[in-house]
Amino acid sequence: KTKEVIFSTEDGAVKMFLRGRPVPMLIPDALASTYSLDAKPEMPSRRFKLDWVYGYRGRDCRANLYLLPTGEIVYFVASVAVLYSVEEQRQRHYLGHNDDIKCLAVHPDMITIATGQVAGTTKEGKPLPPHVRVWDSVSLSTLHVLGLGAFDRAVCCVGFSKSNGGGLLCAVDDSNDHILSVWDWAKEQKVADIKCSNEAVLVATYHPTEPDLIITCGKSHIHFWTHEGSSLSKRQGIFEKHEKPKYVLCVAFTEEGDVVTGDSSGNLYVWGKGGTRITQAVVGAHEGGVFGLCTLRDGTLISGGGRDRRVVLWDRDFQKVQESEVPEGLGPVRTVAEGRGDTLYVGTTRNSVLLGSVAEGFSSLVQGHTEELWGLAAHPSQDRFVTCGQDKQVHLWNVDTHRPIWSKTIEDPARSAGFHPNGSVLAIGTVTGWMVLDAETHDLVVIHTDGGEQISVVSFSPDGAFLAVGSHDNLVYVYAVSEEGHKYSRVGKCSGHSSFITHLDWARDSSCFVTNSGDYEILYWDPTTCKQITSAEAVRNVDWVTASCVLGFGVFGIWSEGADGTDINAVARSHDGKLLASADDFGKVHLFAYPCCQPRAQSHKYGGHSSHVTNITFLHNDRAALSTGGKDTSVLQWSVV
Repeated sequence: KTKEVIFSTEDGAVKMFLRGRPVPMLIPDALASTYSLDAKPEMPSRRFKLDWVYGYRGRDCRANLYLLPTGEIVYFVASVAVLYSVEEQRQRHYLGHNDDIKCLAVHPDMITIATGQVAGTTKEGKPLPPHVRVWDSVSLSTLHVLGLGAFDRAVCCVGFSKSNGGGLLCAVDDSNDHILSVWDWAKEQKVADIKCSNEAVLVATYHPTEPDLIITCGKSHIHFWTHEGSSLSKRQGIFEKHEKPKYVLCVAFTEEGDVVTGDSSGNLYVWGKGGTRITQAVVGAHEGGVFGLCTLRDGTLISGGGRDRRVVLWDRDFQKVQESEVPEGLGPVRTVAEGRGDTLYVGTTRNSVLLGSVAEGFSSLVQGHTEELWGLAAHPSQDRFVTCGQDKQVHLWNVDTHRPIWSKTIEDPARSAGFHPNGSVLAIGTVTGWMVLDAETHDLVVIHTDGGEQISVVSFSPDGAFLAVGSHDNLVYVYAVSEEGHKYSRVGKCSGHSSFITHLDWARDSSCFVTNSGDYEILYWDPTTCKQITSAEAVRNVDWVTASCVLGFGVFGIWSEGADGTDINAVARSHDGKLLASADDFGKVHLFAYPCCQPRAQSHKYGGHSSHVTNITFLHNDRAALSTGGKDTSVLQWSVV
């Protein structure tokens, strides 16, 4: 007996406890005679290396997309800052943050980068303070960490000074007073701070030629701050006869040093250099808000619209030269950055990054989900995988191009996914039922509502003859499958769990399946009769096909001491049977050796996700694993090395 785990030789079982509840797990006969709780578990023979990050955070962040001289674009999603070389189709990743990144600024040297993050919590519930990290975009090394303990809730804006060698950095936090602070970042010292506004602050930026001038704007304000020594003095922008907008959303500067703002009413206002008054107005430049502004190398200006999804080129006198519309499915414009030649990069509120020009139009470069993500399944024989989530989007991804092969919008938020073993169709579980789509054409094959509650797991038997559908109504619905996955007839429902179904796995020979539930029960079922199998001997030696249940003898080492039964959301075994990966509630992916049947086994730990990691799976050939983030909406692709 060790703390929380009991091994009983009589029963041939190990009992672990989750929140005081015993969870008995059967030991296969082949291991029973030599099993000991004290054996030292092995570390896995291989490791994960973060290879690709799918997604971009545009839905609630701004001014977070820039082209660097290396030809890489820099942006962020979850707790990863991504450096993406479009020409070479490769990414590098800065992984210094431990929770969501909210803002990004590039130093005038175009090498040094600052990123600010939200407050997080450790696994033990201790707070992780929000802070700013200054790092080198060539070596990816962290140069300085600013403000541990100085910021409240999150750092929502950062900006480097532009004219004095970039020695200062301004930042605004997400406290009630939205404190504006100025830092000598190389010395990691705060030199000044002041209450900025009771309302949301969306931008904080230094003037390009006046070293002591900082501009902040946000809900119903624009402020011009003069920084002298340790003091900051404020002048408010005065709208006079012009409409005062609800939000001032973005700021750019003309070559002459005038300030240009875009606001939620669709207007562009020009504030004369050094002044606080509007000297020129372009009223109704966009329908809906102006979300992004970018001054180009030749002195012309680009604006990006929210509701109207337009990207507009203005000459130096603010006359419209040309415009282009972003494709509707990719969302309103959030930020615009200048590329090489006449190309532009556009970040959208639907978490996509587009590449194109005003003359030629735009196409998608990075696509992502926009809401919480739960459904994930790898194709049984090709380098493809499917994701689906609360945003009602289903994407089938190509692992090598990192782009969707197809995308489909369905009627309900999706929670789960599973491929037929021949790869021709895939099942999607939603909050109201389930459907089957053709994997090539994405046409609907069938749609069913069973129990009317969310479907947390859909899983085909390895021989393709059955589909098991696990619901939040505590039941598993079993269907007989024929015609290569195109015909479904209900066999019955498996009733016996007293809580909702969380995970399900099939025997390799398709003779039975096992389920886990919200109250940590493990039950076994015969798919032909939908009857529970109560004989331990009948299921003790079953070879499970994916080890995708979080409770079971082969995986129980994934649980840490004192774990709550909801701490681990998903687990997956590699197809060669040597590795086991888990996805937890603390933003971490763990890699264990399989079988993982020693208490509190050792693992390699990987960050990158910022909220709960909701799902994990291996590709059919084990060359990579994929994990999905919940609130961070990202998909991470891990090479197995």
